[in-house]
Amino acid sequence: MEKITQAQYEWAEKRIEELLPLVNDHTPTSDPNSIELTIMSDLVEEYEKEHYPIDKPTPAELISMGLADKKMTQKQLSEEIGVSPSRVNAFVSGKSEPGLSLAGRICKILGILPEAMLSY
Repeated sequence: MEKITQAQYEWAEKRIEELLPLVNDHTPTSDPNSIELTIMSDLVEEYEKEHYPIDKPTPAELISMGLADKKMTQKQLSEEIGVSPSRVNAFVSGKSEPGLSLAGRICKILGILPEAMLSY
């Protein structure tokens, strides 16, 4: 497929906004509006992947976000996983990363998907 221009991207975004009210969970996939919405969505996604890439969060960012979401302190997490607060701080600051079993415990406590932690 050829590269999508910014003008094409902007047009596709507008067309998606027009199509969204016409397509719902009960619309057959063979419906012309549903087909067009899929095509426009694919074009927008392709353009955004190239022009607005989103980096995966680092293990440090994941742990920081998990702590914030659970309203936990680094000290509380350190007590839960049985390591020193300074070790948790090293994880949060990105100075070191937890080993596999420790990462698994952190994921379980903070509600982080293990795949996210391991995919970095």
